[in-house]
Amino acid sequence: MEKINFEENMEKLEKIVTDLEKGELNLDDSVKKFEEGIKLSKECNKILEEAEKKITILLEENGETKEEDFHTDENT
Repeated sequence: MEKINFEENMEKLEKIVTDLEKGELNLDDSVKKFEEGIKLSKECNKILEEAEKKITILLEENGETKEEDFHTDENT
């Protein structure tokens, strides 16, 4: 089974949100869509966390290559 990428997960999640916001689903279908949305949200979060771990900055310091974690202004 092919792993779905972040963008595909987000598109599915957006469709679920749209379906739920319409208010046309019965309670059982709404709960199923909500559960599916939670699973997709967790998968998106996992993908983002994995990507964040991979982001590093290579710095040249005293002739040696050094890796540091990437930080945005929001994370400092």
